[in-house]
Amino acid sequence: MRWWSAANFVSNAGTWMQLTVQNLLVLHITGSAAATGLSMSVQAAPALLVSLLGGAAVDRWPRRLTVAVSQALLGAVAFTTALLVALDRIDMPALLVLAAVTGIIATVDGPACALLGNDLVPVADVPSAIGVGALVHSAGRLAGTALAGVAVGFLGTASAYAANGLSFLFVASVVPFLRPAAGAVEEAAAGPREAPARAAMTVREGVAFFVGRPRLVALAGITGLSSVFGRNYGLTLAVLVTGPLAGGAGAFGTVSAVLAVGGIIGAVLGARLRKPSVRTVGLLAAAGALLQVVAGLSPSLAVLLVLVLPMAVVESVSDTAGTAVLQTDPPPHLRGRVLGVWSSVGTVWSLGGPPLLGLLMEWAGARGALVAGGLLIAGSIGAGLLVRRRGGPVPVPVAARDGDLTGREALGTAA
Repeated sequence: MRWWSAANFVSNAGTWMQLTVQNLLVLHITGSAAATGLSMSVQAAPALLVSLLGGAAVDRWPRRLTVAVSQALLGAVAFTTALLVALDRIDMPALLVLAAVTGIIATVDGPACALLGNDLVPVADVPSAIGVGALVHSAGRLAGTALAGVAVGFLGTASAYAANGLSFLFVASVVPFLRPAAGAVEEAAAGPREAPARAAMTVREGVAFFVGRPRLVALAGITGLSSVFGRNYGLTLAVLVTGPLAGGAGAFGTVSAVLAVGGIIGAVLGARLRKPSVRTVGLLAAAGALLQVVAGLSPSLAVLLVLVLPMAVVESVSDTAGTAVLQTDPPPHLRGRVLGVWSSVGTVWSLGGPPLLGLLMEWAGARGALVAGGLLIAGSIGAGLLVRRRGGPVPVPVAARDGDLTGREALGTAA
């Protein structure tokens, strides 16, 4: 697990180096801010449909082999981009094609890496491992963003892509040495006896499980509302700080730094969760939404800074709890496909959320968007909890397969 965490830190740092530089590269090529958004959308779009197939592939193929191959392919794409940039042969069509290929490979790599990390610890420690992963991601983001400026300044734009390629190869080289921990849910061996079962692993089975699992549907609803109306702080707080609070770019930089610190603290706290549930996610999301309402009414930048830290902490702990539920609730033979469904749904939020929030801000302003969004999130979660309390839990049988956990004849749909 220590080797896997180190590899993920290196990989996240390389990814954020590339993401930081890519926007500048698109602006240099086209001079258009709209083109920058287009390149990001092209890379994210494959997750909308292809994630369902990617999740099925993760369930069907050996997990370590899947991760090693996908990381090597992502490294090849990064090196190709670096070469084209170094030779000054890169143009917008080539960049969009490379972004689309990256997005397609990521539909397999994302769930495979997540589930491989879970295999390295006992089942009881999976929430803690997810918290460690969130901490590693936050640290890698900070390091990669800082290193991008240094690399470009001394070695040029191509160096950021080359560094990302090396980071992928580092992960691929670590994978063969990883072994599941004692007590972990080990993946089934890919033997001839199991070939028919693997062939029957259809996308439809994963979608049916997700749709028929009320707690996962509830988790999707909570996360969707929070993602659209509660977590686009890069947009809402930027307008609030530079508008009503009369701050500049430096002031928003301070707010962003506090958000990052809160995210790291939240990841540490989230790693201590032992039995996360959808109820936990909902209560944390509602608490964060109420803090958002108060932040929207902040009379000064100082008051906003006091509120931003607990907002980020609550959001990070809620994310860790939600991810733990998502990755541990389905039986092992369905987890890849469930993560594929989740990725498809999440892409809808990421593509549709900012325009919806932008319209709300046009109509109600930054303060109004924060207050209305927070009340909508908290009110919806509160209503859902009341409905659940009146209806009571409904047991849902889960069919067992080789390698599944035992002693779970019926799982309640409530958190």
